[in-house]
Amino acid sequence: MDKCKFDDPFKNAREDSGIAKINDQDEAVTMVLGLKDVRKCAHNWKTYQSGATPGRIVIPSEVNIRTTRQIPFELDPPEHKDYRAVVEPWFKRPLESDYQAKLNHIIAELIDEALSLQSIEVVEEFALKLQSRALTLLLNTPYEEAQTWINWGTHVFRSEETALDADKANILYHYIDEQIERAIATPSDDLYSVLLASEVNGKKLTKEEVKGVMILTFAGGRDTIINAVTNTLAYLSEHPEALARLKAEPEISGKAVEEFVRYFSPLTHMGRISTEDSSVCEHAIKADSKVSLCWASANRDAKVFDKPDEVVLDRKVNPHVGFGFSHHNCLGATHARQLLNCLVTQLAQKVQSITINDSEENIEDLQQFQRKVGYHKLNVSFHSTCK
Repeated sequence: MDKCKFDDPFKNAREDSGIAKINDQDEAVTMVLGLKDVRKCAHNWKTYQSGATPGRIVIPSEVNIRTTRQIPFELDPPEHKDYRAVVEPWFKRPLESDYQAKLNHIIAELIDEALSLQSIEVVEEFALKLQSRALTLLLNTPYEEAQTWINWGTHVFRSEETALDADKANILYHYIDEQIERAIATPSDDLYSVLLASEVNGKKLTKEEVKGVMILTFAGGRDTIINAVTNTLAYLSEHPEALARLKAEPEISGKAVEEFVRYFSPLTHMGRISTEDSSVCEHAIKADSKVSLCWASANRDAKVFDKPDEVVLDRKVNPHVGFGFSHHNCLGATHARQLLNCLVTQLAQKVQSITINDSEENIEDLQQFQRKVGYHKLNVSFHSTCK
C-alpha cells in the first residue's frame, strides 16, 4: 500500500535552513519552504512581485514560449485588484446550484462509464475528460468543445520530448485567438464575450488582455486538476476505509477535499521576483532575483500541521496553501473545490472499491529534490456498490 504515498522531499532543507537553492534555465532560484515564510512572502507584493516579464515567475520559466501576460496572475496591486474584480464574479459561478447539477451529471457519467469497463486508465480516460468537460461549464461554452481540448493531451505547454514546447503552446494560443475573433463577430454568453464587453477603469479589455485571461484559465487549471483527480482516486483505491467513511459521513467531504489538496499539493511552487535586496530565514535575496514560494513544502510544515505526512480526512485546522495565498490565491479554486467535492461524494455513493492494476509515477525533477506530483499512467478497476 504505497502507490498513493507522497513523500516530502523538502523536509530536511525546510527544517535545517528554511530555504533551498535550485536553477531554472540558468537563473538562480531561492525556494522558500516553511509555511509562515511562504505566506509572508506571498503577502509582501511590494518586495516579491508577480508583474515581471510575462512567463518569468512560472517555474520552469515560460519566457521563451509566450509574450502574453496572464491576467490577473501576472499583475500586482493596485492593478491586480482592478482586473480581478472583473473576472472574480464569473469564477464564483460554481457556487450556483444549476452549475453544480451539471457538474454532478458530468461526473456521474464518467463514473458509470468506468464501472462498466473491466479497467480504465485514469489520467487520459477519466481525469483529462473530467477536467475538459467541466471546463465547458466554467467557460460557458458548448459541451462538444471538450473533445478539442481532450485531443491536446494532458499538458498544454509540454510534450514527451520537452518540458516546454513552443509548438504545442501555439496550438492553445491560436485556438484562443480564433475564439476571440468568433466572439467579436458573434457575441454570446460565454467567457470570451463577457471579457470583450468588460471594462477596467473605464476602458474595455483589449484582445491581448482577454487572451491573457484565457491562457491562464486553460493552463492554470489543467495539470493541477488532472493531478488532483488522479491522486485522489489512487488514495481511495489503497484506503477503502476512507471511501467507506466518506459514504457514512458525507458531511466531511469538504474537509476531505481540503486535506487532499494539502497532502497532494497539485502545484509544487510558484515564483516571485524580488524588487530589492531582502532576506528570508536570514538568507540574502538579491534584487531582481527569483524566489519560489514552495506550496508543497509549506503544506507539510510540522510546525503548523499535526501528522503532516498523513491524510487526515476531517482535519480540523488546515491553513494549507494548495491554492496559493493572499491576493494571488487561485482564481479557479471555487471550481476546483466543487469538482473534487462532487467527485468524492459520488465515488462514495457509487463505488465499493477501486483496484490499481498498474501505474507509472510522474516525478518532478528539481535538482536535489525529486517530487512525485502524480502519475503518467494509472490503470484501475472500479467496483460498484451494487451487487
